[in-house]
Amino acid sequence: MSERFPFSIPHGWFQIAYGDELGTGDVLSLHYFDRDLVLFRAESGEVALLDAFCPHLGAHLGHGGVVDGDRIRCPFHAWEFDTRGVCRKVPYAKKVPPKAKVAPWHCVERNQIIWAWHHGKGASPTWEIPEVTEVSSDDWTALDRHSWTVRTHNQEIGENAVDRAHFRYVHGATKVPESELQLDGHIRRAVQHLDMHTPRGEVKGKITVEAHGMGCTITRFTGICETVLLLSHTPIDGGSVDSRFSFTQRRADQGSGVAAAVINEVVRQMDQDIPIWEHKEYLPKPMLCDGDGPIAEYRKWASQFYC
Repeated sequence: MSERFPFSIPHGWFQIAYGDELGTGDVLSLHYFDRDLVLFRAESGEVALLDAFCPHLGAHLGHGGVVDGDRIRCPFHAWEFDTRGVCRKVPYAKKVPPKAKVAPWHCVERNQIIWAWHHGKGASPTWEIPEVTEVSSDDWTALDRHSWTVRTHNQEIGENAVDRAHFRYVHGATKVPESELQLDGHIRRAVQHLDMHTPRGEVKGKITVEAHGMGCTITRFTGICETVLLLSHTPIDGGSVDSRFSFTQRRADQGSGVAAAVINEVVRQMDQDIPIWEHKEYLPKPMLCDGDGPIAEYRKWASQFYC
């Protein structure tokens, strides 16, 4: 927990990198979930995430560590650890200490993104990141990426999505359509139907949101311009997150200016939300009223992701 928020870091899948940020043999030093971590890609292509510090004398494997085959070699005394964190070689010793191991993390590369599973008690994953077929389709654009580091908590960002009233007063929306909310285990689904006025006349649009826990959300915009948005808000510690938005759109919709406008509007709203998130106080017992949206329902759903 941090001083600002009465929560631990939630469990679930969270983005820690894009796949193309980690080439074969590359090593990245990361800090997420209030932990120092090292991410590397073995020569086989497998991605591995480990605690950062060598159990020998504490060197950081992400600063000077080198990939050799399917192992990462410590820069201090050349101990070698495989993708599960097990020490396989000490070059100057006759015997590898049997307990020599670095804690491994569950990670998966999917939708051109590398995801890590975090659980406060070390439990294994209880769901998987879904495949988003548009990301790998030649009929859709390469991911258009946007990122922010924000002094807030996943709880605040999630509540913002169901806070209907703020869309008018923060984002200037003249009409906020009702959302159809469905909570199903770790998944939160919401659907909004929109009437959009265009030079071609009125177009029926729809926004479909599917959140898998508090770290992976897939949003689809249909109607005027087909757009898919992958969102992840990854805890750095108890009071800050790395937020990443990854857009892909149908290539057939490119060139009209509408496609860019959809992305620009989502990014504009994020930029408007950040100053409020960074300076507000979290209230465990807010004074809610009708018209606020299903904030209480969201809080009940989100409570399952804390130990």
